[in-house]
Amino acid sequence: MYAVDEKGRVNLPAKLRKYVSPEANDTFVITRGFEKCLFIYPVDEWNKLEGNLRNLSSYDPEHRRFIRTLLELASESQLDGQARLSIPQELREYANIQDQVRVIGTLDKIELWNPNIYDEYKNGQPESYESIAARVMK
Repeated sequence: MYAVDEKGRVNLPAKLRKYVSPEANDTFVITRGFEKCLFIYPVDEWNKLEGNLRNLSSYDPEHRRFIRTLLELASESQLDGQARLSIPQELREYANIQDQVRVIGTLDKIELWNPNIYDEYKNGQPESYESIAARVMK
């Protein structure tokens, strides 16, 4: 668990920072995630995602909605001298992040969760981790 200060800043753990490529230059894009969490992309990973978004069709209403929803609240943030990211108020409200946050590395991005929402998500899964692993990792 990590603290969120009164200005909405969150310390990015060193164990996750060490995996961020130098090309990211300590710059991240924060946006709305799934299941009421936030996604934090190092800017080089965000640029890859943008490339994928450009391949979507602007003539398809579902594609337009997805792009708008993902980009609507997207915000760039630079790590400060104390390795903190500033999380915009609107995004904190979306994810119901207040004074504590759970930080999870998920390969190409980092997720920020309200700890209670994450526990509800994790405990509310209809299948066990083991059964999902057996199916997904054939």
